[in-house]
Amino acid sequence: MNATGQLTLFGRVALGALFGYVIGFERERRGKSAGERTFALLAVGAAAVTGLGVLEFPQSAEKVIAGVITGVGFLGAGVIFRESRMGQVQGLTTAASSWAAAAMGILAGAGAYLTAALGTILVLFLLELNRLPLYRRLAPNKHRGTVQPHPGDADDQLDTGSS
Repeated sequence: MNATGQLTLFGRVALGALFGYVIGFERERRGKSAGERTFALLAVGAAAVTGLGVLEFPQSAEKVIAGVITGVGFLGAGVIFRESRMGQVQGLTTAASSWAAAAMGILAGAGAYLTAALGTILVLFLLELNRLPLYRRLAPNKHRGTVQPHPGDADDQLDTGSS
């Protein structure tokens, strides 16, 4: 890879880091187990591997992306397993957020910068949705039956569906 290709790849990796960091900032602010650095590193790795695959091995790019997605899935499963205690499943939102951060890294690594930026905004919106006053008014019973060890911190909990 020539110097121009390496700079292109570095730019994609840097953008991936930025998108992952932004998502991780929200998780860190909520006091979750994975935060800014973790999400930025996930997105950096996804962007680097995807960018290298797209730029150097375009015929194998699909396999490279599938490998990234699989690897991040294992990390997410580890977050869920680590956070779960006494039959309570926790860490789902953090695991899904890490998967989404890696997807933003994949998009950045593939050169889909606008989609990655808009996707990051969408992820943040979805993470903040249940904290919006209008949403809380429209869905006041959404978390009824949810296991909540810490009052007001319903994300990362599995809804048991019981009332």
